[in-house]
Amino acid sequence: LKSSSNASVILNRNFLLYQLQQEAPRPKRVTCPQEVSTFTVLYPFQNTLIFHGIISREYADELLDGVEGAYLIRESQRQPGTYTLALRFGHQSLNYRLFYDGKHFVGEKRFESVHDLVTDALITLYIETKAAEYIAKMTTNPIYEHLGYTSLLKDKTVHRLSRARTEPRRVTFQRDEKITSPVVRKTALKDATEKQCSYEKIHNFKVHTFRGPHWCEYCANFMWGLIAQGVRCSDCGLNVHKQCSKLVPSDCQPDLRRIKKVFSCDLTTLVKAHNTTRPMVVDMCIREIELRGMKSEGLYRVSGFSEHIEDVRLSFDRDGDKADISASAYADINIIAGVLKLYLRDLPIPVITFDLYSRFIQSAKIPDSESRLEAIHETLLQLPPAHYETLRYLMAHLKRVTMCEKDNLMNAENLGIVFGPTLMQPPELNALTTLNDMRQQKLVVQLMIEHEDVLF
Repeated sequence: LKSSSNASVILNRNFLLYQLQQEAPRPKRVTCPQEVSTFTVLYPFQNTLIFHGIISREYADELLDGVEGAYLIRESQRQPGTYTLALRFGHQSLNYRLFYDGKHFVGEKRFESVHDLVTDALITLYIETKAAEYIAKMTTNPIYEHLGYTSLLKDKTVHRLSRARTEPRRVTFQRDEKITSPVVRKTALKDATEKQCSYEKIHNFKVHTFRGPHWCEYCANFMWGLIAQGVRCSDCGLNVHKQCSKLVPSDCQPDLRRIKKVFSCDLTTLVKAHNTTRPMVVDMCIREIELRGMKSEGLYRVSGFSEHIEDVRLSFDRDGDKADISASAYADINIIAGVLKLYLRDLPIPVITFDLYSRFIQSAKIPDSESRLEAIHETLLQLPPAHYETLRYLMAHLKRVTMCEKDNLMNAENLGIVFGPTLMQPPELNALTTLNDMRQQKLVVQLMIEHEDVLF
């Protein structure tokens, strides 16, 4: 009964908001009786009848004549070259600085025409005036937990990603006092209890225009306005008010139908969409390389043909895990190694995230070897789960590559040179910063390979 009562209240309130939108004043153009000459036409509205040239705010108020919804455009007397939208609402004249960048706007929303802008503004002003108290309370009692979106997530029978991995091992490094070499001698596991870790992902909200009446999936209230009434998550399709988007939990479950490509897709988005522990590109490429390429001389250093690498990239984007990267399709293993490097290099957020980049660089600069490893280990624990798992899996593979050094001539130092800039990129693209950090980038990856069993 309580649920039914709440639904009835929400329905009535939504009807109220929708009704208020229908009741909002309609825009009324105030045209200029004579043609206004301008030396330079910069904006489309300079050639329209609603443009009144350089007039004062007081004169614009007279022209609006107290008619609700009446509007015109004028050029500022105090700042020639700037334009103002004068609008009559609530028995007063409102003035907004008007801009144009291919579309018209006074705030965040952009419109094809000034008339549409005014229509949307009148709807918003009217609803916010008539239902201010209700709007203020909209997000205080959300029904998000009971909506189909979250129920669907809870009812999914797929295996949880968290079961595929345990919490990263937190280790302490102990120096053997009898041996002077600064190499780590012993590791002791500390608090190594298993803990489930979920791959949390924030929603990727983008401003969206809804055609026809639409309701927020967080607070269940009507989304008013002519355009850009709310935001939609481009990864899962959740639709909410802009103000509600700040309160939605980080529980985005990407929909494969919305993921347009594999390469250049956020790592966490991809693994959640495919319900995998790591990106399938990483798994498939490493599996193929370990099957037939571990003894290939110059593995990861020798480049494959760029045309073939591009073919494989397109195949992954088109076919996903059905992409054929077998020896019958691509005999040169360097092509597959090149694809793996390209995938990691093209991630919008690198495996070693922008947020943690400087911490890894500073860790590599610590002179004491044990303290340096401890710092790297502590920073690794701060990585998002999908990034941590991808890095862990890659380092274990590269460690196995070094075990075949006699044949492939690739050691941890060589691989550090190759993968340093691939896995680590500074937050700001600065050639000098990148050049100065190359030594630390190489060292971080080298140490992660050499001490993979300890650090992960």
